[in-house]
Amino acid sequence: MIGFYDYTVVLTYLSLLSAGGGIVASLSGGGHPYIGCFFLLFCGLCDAFDGKVARTKPGRTKTEQDFGIQIDSLSDIVAFGVLPACIGTALIRTSPALHTSLRDHAGRWQVLLGLFLLHAVLVLYILAALIRLAYFNVTEEERQSKEPGARTHYVGLPVTAASLIFPFVLLLQYILPADITLVYIAVTVLTGFLFLFRFQVRKPGLRGILIMVAFGVAEFVLLLLWKGMARL
Repeated sequence: MIGFYDYTVVLTYLSLLSAGGGIVASLSGGGHPYIGCFFLLFCGLCDAFDGKVARTKPGRTKTEQDFGIQIDSLSDIVAFGVLPACIGTALIRTSPALHTSLRDHAGRWQVLLGLFLLHAVLVLYILAALIRLAYFNVTEEERQSKEPGARTHYVGLPVTAASLIFPFVLLLQYILPADITLVYIAVTVLTGFLFLFRFQVRKPGLRGILIMVAFGVAEFVLLLLWKGMARL
């Protein structure tokens, strides 16, 4: 069999499987955006530690290292690019307020155009994530050929930030009386722009990673409690 299957790639594989599960869950039936969000949070958890786990194996060959880099980016585009867009699609499907508003204030063709534009934004978000990942890979390879050690800063918002941003947006439904679908779409636009905008973001150390993991766990618990209460 081609490929590598030791413990150094397990978390990346789990992230991709979680992303695939989240896409299926989000788009099943009429749409299940909140279920998709649980999968997105798990993807973020896996990504937080996959690099650290991989570096614990001594004597990795260059092929193994390059393979790990490639599958990490390929997994990230699915987990933090495609999955958030699918969650947005599920929100559009399940938003009666949005569809009612479109029907009440627009004709049939205007409704179709409005839905097309909303979905176009989600597709452009995926493109922004793809460009961000490809640019990072190229510049990181160039950096490693010139200087040793790990980088201290990222240029542009890392795509993995999506794992915390979009669950937080869904949690806004706790406090906002109105439907949050258009808020989600607006945040998608902003996040995609930040992927490509040239500014420096300090790479978090272990403490920063643990803080983000704790924030993600809090989002997971709050979403779980909210959905549990919604069934009562």
